[in-house]
Amino acid sequence: MKQLLAPLLVVAMLTTPAVAQETEEGADAGDLDEGFSLLEEGAKLIFRGIMEEVGPSLDEMQQGLDEAGSKLGPALSQLMALVDDVKNYEAPERLPNGDVIIRRKPDAPPPPPLMQPEAEPAPDEIEL
Repeated sequence: MKQLLAPLLVVAMLTTPAVAQETEEGADAGDLDEGFSLLEEGAKLIFRGIMEEVGPSLDEMQQGLDEAGSKLGPALSQLMALVDDVKNYEAPERLPNGDVIIRRKPDAPPPPPLMQPEAEPAPDEIEL
């Protein structure tokens, strides 16, 4: 990412208008306009190249995030049902053994009842 930042910064600085002295001759203004249009085209080519290079990686990242969301969605909804309101809990503490605990505030209302997992019916036969 840092490798992409330097060329982008250079292109951005080159494409910004510069303050110059006006000359009496109009030929210099035409050269200046042509120079800016060439810089603009160069910047467009650089940005196009960057997008072609980074585009597949961004697509892969999007697919990974979609998969993670579909896998973590049910677990996060269960966690949110278990933790009713974050305001009812104190700040996390780290114990000397490395465990992290989050205590419920003493004046908080009682927690919601735990969801009981649905019991799977016992199979009639056991395959060996």
